[in-house]
Amino acid sequence: MRKVIGLDIGGTNTRAALIDEELRIEKTVIRPTVSGDLPSFLESIASAVADLNPEQEGVCSLAGGVPGRVRQDGYVYALPNVHISSIPLSSFLSERFHLPVSIINDAEVAALAEANVGPFSKAKSLFFVTVSTGLGGALTVDGKIRSSSYEIGHTLFPYQGKTYELEHLASGSGIVRLCSLNGLEVSSAAEFFSLVKGNNPLAKKVYEDWMGLLVKFFTMVQDLFSPEIVAMTGGVMKSQEVFFSDLRSRLPCVNLHPCFHGQFAGLLGAGVLAFQTLD
Repeated sequence: MRKVIGLDIGGTNTRAALIDEELRIEKTVIRPTVSGDLPSFLESIASAVADLNPEQEGVCSLAGGVPGRVRQDGYVYALPNVHISSIPLSSFLSERFHLPVSIINDAEVAALAEANVGPFSKAKSLFFVTVSTGLGGALTVDGKIRSSSYEIGHTLFPYQGKTYELEHLASGSGIVRLCSLNGLEVSSAAEFFSLVKGNNPLAKKVYEDWMGLLVKFFTMVQDLFSPEIVAMTGGVMKSQEVFFSDLRSRLPCVNLHPCFHGQFAGLLGAGVLAFQTLD
């Protein structure tokens, strides 16, 4: 049976997994993501892959996702969260392990997991949205990523007479900024949602503004791409009991759902990508 190695490179931890053709994760390795030093960063990833014994019979491809912009050949322009740029990640891994390597953006990898494994796998098209520290998205059609990567969180939206990138107001960190613009000081999105749940008047006002931004955003996604499914994940979904039903009710033309795979989406999607590159 063929096997592949999947990588999920995050700002805090890097996970690598050995995955079989049924997309079952056989073994997982976790390493802290090295920050600020390119050679050490690359070697830490290579160490995680090496622990999976990539020379064993059947291992035939490697793929992964990173939280940054990636060129088509797997060259990573920058990883702001780990303070490293100009990373020849795909070529480094290919030369080290003598395997075909595919590296794409982490939102695209997670989108592949949602589109190919689980309850949304029969949908012809799916738009994946993550609302966490930033705000990102990716479109799949027939289970594959469209050729372009959508830096959707950088879309400009007007607010209080000024223009902002959407993620600066609507992401997890953006919510803190949105509160500050309205005279409400919070340290995190979780604190904000706690105030909303407690019916704090100013928090409720900011909540309405936040919901208005999300409604405009998801309506734009639906108008641009017409996906059958829109799947949402990210740090703000830890508080989904506060807002998600309300958000869905304001979007009758959007088939919005919480993502299915959670923390395993990155590794599963990397497995999907690795097998797709072989077919």
